[in-house]
Amino acid sequence: MPKKAKPSGNGKEEGSVPCKQVKVEAAGRLSTLNFDSPGGLFESLISPIKTETFFKEFWEQKPLLIQRDDPALATYYQSLFRLTDLKSLCSRGMYYGRDVNVCRCVNGKKKVLNKDGKAHFLQLRKDFDQKRATIQFHQPQRFKDELWRIQEKLECYFGSLVGSNVYITPAGSQGLPPHYDDVEVFILQLEGEKHWRLYDPTVSLARQYSVEAEDRIGRPAHEFTLKPGDLLYFPRGTIHQADTPPGLAHSTHVTISTYQNNSWGDFLLDTISGLVFDTAKEDVALRAGIPRQLLLQVETTTVATRQLSGFLRTLADRLEGTKELLSSDMKKDFVMHRLPPYYVGDGTELSTPGGKLPRLDSIVRLQFKDHIVLTVGPDQDPSDEAPEKMVYIYHSLKNRRETHMMGNEEETESHGLRFPLSHLDALKQIWNSSAISVKDLKLTTDEEKESLVLSLWTECLIQVV
Repeated sequence: MPKKAKPSGNGKEEGSVPCKQVKVEAAGRLSTLNFDSPGGLFESLISPIKTETFFKEFWEQKPLLIQRDDPALATYYQSLFRLTDLKSLCSRGMYYGRDVNVCRCVNGKKKVLNKDGKAHFLQLRKDFDQKRATIQFHQPQRFKDELWRIQEKLECYFGSLVGSNVYITPAGSQGLPPHYDDVEVFILQLEGEKHWRLYDPTVSLARQYSVEAEDRIGRPAHEFTLKPGDLLYFPRGTIHQADTPPGLAHSTHVTISTYQNNSWGDFLLDTISGLVFDTAKEDVALRAGIPRQLLLQVETTTVATRQLSGFLRTLADRLEGTKELLSSDMKKDFVMHRLPPYYVGDGTELSTPGGKLPRLDSIVRLQFKDHIVLTVGPDQDPSDEAPEKMVYIYHSLKNRRETHMMGNEEETESHGLRFPLSHLDALKQIWNSSAISVKDLKLTTDEEKESLVLSLWTECLIQVV
């Protein structure tokens, strides 16, 4: 079985205690999730495992199975998505491929049974019942409020996009062949039971999805059955397959996933270009031309390799001594594509400034801090021949929930503000204070101070205390 805690020397588990006792403990104190804070939400999601234990023992390392005997939690999980929800969803205009896939695993291969165009509930139900097909619903947080609420908090907690898919599989059937993913995976069992087999990775912390042949993966390292209220975590690269046991009702589970393209390698690629750009302004060696015909060489020359190695050491030395905001594209992409803050009602608090107008004598504080990023980059005004650095503030308050994780690049726009680099210290004051007086901001004139807070207030990013 996947580990539930750190094994002690005598082979027994310590910390989160064995599964049977986990059930007893969970039944006594775990009913629904804690939405008071992003950290509270995650801690309640993996309860009774402690967050510190999870990241020390399991995250990116090995699977974690949490089996619970908690009727209240099982009922809550079942409310997140049911087979019967498909009827009302289809009436809103769901399409094959975009919103829903119908598939079945046949002889170790995925067989897609999609029709063309709009998906109708009666046809989905027919394929489900007669062809024993799995129904995969993409990104249900677009329509299911409680999943929006969960995933929005998790995006705040991880600082990374969090997507989801629902899988509904009839008894005695399997939807997907053995495969591994490029995301960290949390499985919540919602309806019925699902039989899982996990295998040791062939590629640890994989960067892409891949199907694996049965004859290549060997025997399962872990095998178990999930019931409503249970949770399973496994790292990217973990080979897995799952089927609904025969003779039972259908199974519904939601796969919540995160940390796609969110590695140190990705962060390095994101920061290195800005670092080179800044260093080249001060170091003439980086501005010197490369040798003639270097690009025509079949192999990189020794001279070029030595020169590049030297430049990388120069960049490393510069990096060691800086506290500048380095990441730009990753921060912006995250904020542009993530969920807006969860709200009940029409969401006017995200689009219309409320409360008093900030003045020089006002005390202000940041709001929706988990939904804002601050970064420094070159001025994006195409009219500037020699762009100066600017401070950019991007936020997700106006993002559209309906397009979350759907790859609608042409529909995505960034929301935010830009300020001269001279405003950076004042913005950091606002970011790092629970509340601050406008007149204490580190700007030269009172007009600059008032203009800054008014711009933030207009975007609903600050409020007057």
